[in-house]
Amino acid sequence: MDKVVKFINVHVKMSNCTLRCHYCYVTIHKTFGHPIPQLQYSPSFIRQALNKKRLGGCCHLNFCADGETLLLPDLIDIVRELLEEGHYISIVTNATLTKKIEQITALPEHLKRHLFVKASYHYLELSNRNLINTFFENVNALHKSGISITIEITPNDELIPFVDEAVKICYDHTGAAPHFTLARDEHFKELPLLTKLSREEYRKTWGKFNSTLFDFKESIFGVPVKRFCYAGEWFLCLDLLSGDMSKCYGTPTIQNIYTDPEEPLKLEAIGKGCPRAHCFNGHSLIPMGVVPSIKSPTYAEERDRITTDGRHWLYPDIAAIFSQRLYDNNSQLPWYRRAYINHTSVLKPLKRLFSK
Repeated sequence: MDKVVKFINVHVKMSNCTLRCHYCYVTIHKTFGHPIPQLQYSPSFIRQALNKKRLGGCCHLNFCADGETLLLPDLIDIVRELLEEGHYISIVTNATLTKKIEQITALPEHLKRHLFVKASYHYLELSNRNLINTFFENVNALHKSGISITIEITPNDELIPFVDEAVKICYDHTGAAPHFTLARDEHFKELPLLTKLSREEYRKTWGKFNSTLFDFKESIFGVPVKRFCYAGEWFLCLDLLSGDMSKCYGTPTIQNIYTDPEEPLKLEAIGKGCPRAHCFNGHSLIPMGVVPSIKSPTYAEERDRITTDGRHWLYPDIAAIFSQRLYDNNSQLPWYRRAYINHTSVLKPLKRLFSK
């Protein structure tokens, strides 16, 4: 069985979308309307830059745009190249682009076993655009073709009167309820919950659907990570268009991996130096094992559902990968190295001073 050694968020800087959800950060920041970007690098070149030898082994790569990920030209060709390289791929999509879904389901069977699609179920917007049936037809086509899936609702106050109806429709089409995430209010730097409800009301409203994803994400929301974090070593953020790599969300670029595809990656864990008030995507990073000392469900437990006829949303290959922890597949640093990283802002200047 493959062992995943890194989790990489592949960010597609593209705000174009087929929907206009009122709670989306693209809507909040009013960044719609830009031309769809064109890739400057070929899919085969991107595969070369992300080859298994350079990355240290098999990786889980998560593709997500600011808008709709599948609108990027050549995205499916890039995904195919990286699947053929031996990586496991996640794609975040609103599942409304039927022709793109058909291209994905046409991939070879052995590649689809290593592919996972997170279908964002934007019920109100899908209803307004008469796209509910399109959404579920595409999601079911993906799963029927052998691709692992999950269906996820973003809680928002306007959905509350309709949420039971939305869950029932999901049951009727797939045999299971959707999972629930949490929405951040992008109007504020602290990124609080996007709601007028109290925390207790929010928990009661959205926590009644037996979603492990919601339960864990809600439990860590607003809680700063004070433990040693291996983001920067086991987890990385990549700008797909430019090749800029950073340690984590919102941290400075440490390397451009396209400049020289032969150059080793510059890896160093962020340690206790996280600049955020709470882990930006802790529901992914912590279950994958980026912070070894924090207990959590596995990523598979957060994403899977068992349908009324006994099927799993996650097929065996993806379920096995999502059940792994990065701390089981990588060597952890000794205490003195962790201490140096935790106090690097003081120790690095001292080191330079003594070297002079």
